[in-house]
Amino acid sequence: MRRYDPDLTPSWKRPAPVPEVAAEPDLVVEEVATGFCGAVVRCEAGTVTLEDRFGKHRVFPLTPRGFLLEGRTVTLVRPSAAPSRPTRTASGSVAVPGARARVARAGRIYVEGRHDAELVERVWGDDLRIEGVVVEYLEGVDDLPAIVREFGPGPDARLGVLVDHLVPGSKESRIAAAVTDAHTLVVGHPYIDIWEAVKPAAVGIPAWPRVPRGQDWKAGVCRALGWPDNTGAAWQHILSKVYGWKDLEPELLGRVEELIDFVTAGDQRPV
Repeated sequence: MRRYDPDLTPSWKRPAPVPEVAAEPDLVVEEVATGFCGAVVRCEAGTVTLEDRFGKHRVFPLTPRGFLLEGRTVTLVRPSAAPSRPTRTASGSVAVPGARARVARAGRIYVEGRHDAELVERVWGDDLRIEGVVVEYLEGVDDLPAIVREFGPGPDARLGVLVDHLVPGSKESRIAAAVTDAHTLVVGHPYIDIWEAVKPAAVGIPAWPRVPRGQDWKAGVCRALGWPDNTGAAWQHILSKVYGWKDLEPELLGRVEELIDFVTAGDQRPV
């Protein structure tokens, strides 16, 4: 007996199939109809709850072709009863489920400021805990020579330092050269501030504004972008947009990975 397709729409008019993606917790998607973007909080029969960067929750039906994932249309489906564990950390490293934090090494990584430390923790925190690497921050690069002298780097206690705006001929480059040795590695990115190491697209802006010399860079960025004159709140907004290594510029990614490799090289005694 001949069977007929109940859908009489010509095949060339039918929408192309899209992949089905399990609505696992923390998956970041955008709802097509409203443009609401957020991370999956929960998925129940027929609905998914998303949380945006401001902590606002919205519930959406699991309609076919209803969401965008990294710019591609997908159909969200309810995950299986046993949710899958993440296979990668935010830095892109292989995740180690159930791994306990290692006792802190004698070696350290210093970064230039609280914002730098928060960004490194957000992306590399899992990796650093497994490796037993503690991150501390400088109040300014001028303090670096004194910190190195007090720390006393050695074969079992290497010191890695991440510096902002490390470009040839700068004050930062001269200080870095003065303290670098076999047990101390100073690397840096070319950006005036760590804010610039976050890709503009991740923040939803076309580019980071140019701020005239002599002006406070962060305050100038807030003015240029029409943000409130509150650099602390601006940073929290920027940081909330960073979900992993893909949201950062390569010039920062490579330098942090280099520091972690340097500090963890060799047989270091834990403290």
